[in-house]
Amino acid sequence: MTADTVLSIPPYKADDQDVVVELNSRFGAESLTIQSTRTGMPVIWVGRDKLIDVLKFLRNLPRPYVMLYDLHGVDERLRTQRRGLPNADFTVFYHLMSLERNSDVMIKVALSEGDLNLPTVTGIWPNANWYEREVWDMYGITFAGHPHLSRIMMPNTWEGHPLRKDYPARATEFDPFSLTLAKHQLEEEAARFRPEDWGMKRHGENEDYMFLNLGPNHPSAHGAFRIILQLDGEEIVDCVPEVGYHHRGAEKMAERQSWHSFIPYTDRIDYLGGVMNNLPYVLAVEKLAGIKVPQRVDVIRVMMAEFFRITSHLLFLGTYIQDVGAMTPVFFTFTDRQRAYKVIEAVTGFRLHPAWYRIGGVAHDLPRGWDGLVKEFVEWLPKRLDEYEKAALKNSILKGRTIGVAQYNTKEALEWGVTGAGLRSTGCDFDLRKARPYSGYENFEFEVPLAHNGDAYDRCMVRVEEMRQSIRIIDQCLKNMPEGPYKADHPLTTPPPKERTLQHIETLITHFLQVSWGPVMPANEAFQMIEATKGINSYYLTSDGSTMSYRTRIRTPSFPHLQQIPSVIRGSMVADLIAYLGSIDFVMADVDR
Repeated sequence: MTADTVLSIPPYKADDQDVVVELNSRFGAESLTIQSTRTGMPVIWVGRDKLIDVLKFLRNLPRPYVMLYDLHGVDERLRTQRRGLPNADFTVFYHLMSLERNSDVMIKVALSEGDLNLPTVTGIWPNANWYEREVWDMYGITFAGHPHLSRIMMPNTWEGHPLRKDYPARATEFDPFSLTLAKHQLEEEAARFRPEDWGMKRHGENEDYMFLNLGPNHPSAHGAFRIILQLDGEEIVDCVPEVGYHHRGAEKMAERQSWHSFIPYTDRIDYLGGVMNNLPYVLAVEKLAGIKVPQRVDVIRVMMAEFFRITSHLLFLGTYIQDVGAMTPVFFTFTDRQRAYKVIEAVTGFRLHPAWYRIGGVAHDLPRGWDGLVKEFVEWLPKRLDEYEKAALKNSILKGRTIGVAQYNTKEALEWGVTGAGLRSTGCDFDLRKARPYSGYENFEFEVPLAHNGDAYDRCMVRVEEMRQSIRIIDQCLKNMPEGPYKADHPLTTPPPKERTLQHIETLITHFLQVSWGPVMPANEAFQMIEATKGINSYYLTSDGSTMSYRTRIRTPSFPHLQQIPSVIRGSMVADLIAYLGSIDFVMADVDR
């Protein structure tokens, strides 16, 4: 597929039934079970024997499902409200995305506890590799034919599969932790890299290869990220990225927090994204609850999300230029971020992790004087971006280090699940704010910045231009902020308006239940993706009709971006890898969750 064929993306079609018709005519309606959900896409159960045929069929259609967007599992054993679904102890789901259709489909396969085996799909989508490893790590489901089925989030010495329902969720349910000398040595030995385990040779015909550990604590690794390089001199022959050092079990925590009290946990996913993390979560919960928010809420949410897009991109810009050798710009980008945080703090009361969006609205209305602060920032930043471009981005050293480095095309980007600036730098015009508008983005005028070489330099330039477009969006929020409430009038918003709780006994009861238990969401499944700071971020929520989520799946953009590294960087120099890592703009909490 060339970039040109991708560019004409049709209008978004939620619950597009065309694919159901195509699957029925090819496999027969009796071999498929259609599940009714609020995910906005057809959800289809297939038998394990048909799984590979169905996925290959979808991958090779004339309008193919070109991206394996997500792949994960669910422990179904404690689920009570399964309404006509196939019997299953565990489920594995495959979320596929088609750009030609601008629609998605989810394929599910049911497994029984005594036979947790599936064939690998790494031959259809290469990025299935890490997702299947994570499903094995978290649930103990094996994938026959997988090139290296090993732990990915947990250490190699770990016992058990943490996302199973019978695995404890609280530290108090474990024995006290102690680290003896013997255990310490065992863990150290388990972390030792053995090239043979990964099919790597220690020697070539005429040379010995060197194996270099970069990270997990190194400024160029951008977080607790380890990458082991197989080197022939300065040239990277191959490499193995290793993640999981920042894994905190966010998806497990969601199973023991109320729908409302999980909001602050979302802030810690892409910890530079702030309220951008709250947005897909609260939108997915609102789909479960059937809540339609007031227009003012949409505009406030868009404005604050774009503020965080700018703060995230400014940090990227400063550290990226620093990675390739210039020290000064990072101090300027950080002072510009302070100006943005001044506005964010005035509006939300917090800076990095406001956890400010609520189910059905935002925590409180905009404060007096917000418009003056926003206006000041909107007038300040564009001039600064011009200066960065002139002083740093047109600098011959930066251009020499990044143009033509770590290049990939649209086809490769889609195969590896790349989204955001990484995809748009290859010329693919796919930005969810335009392609599948949410929160009223269709009412704003802005461009989608594109580049065409898909290299480290283009990824940077796309983000700089995205900041200019964010300023345009914020300016429109400033000039067109609607009047109205900052919260939907719905019993499942948390909590109801205070003045009513003092007058109506029903509202008082609701208030009491919301605060003590949290809202009870109808049993269903809902899904929401957004164009976050680093690419597409989404929440897939399963409710069993309780005050807590039965399963929360957080799909983050940085996870596939790191998985792509070896395919892009083989044959390059170590210095190119450093420029490449900076250009990805990843956050390890976003990868590991």
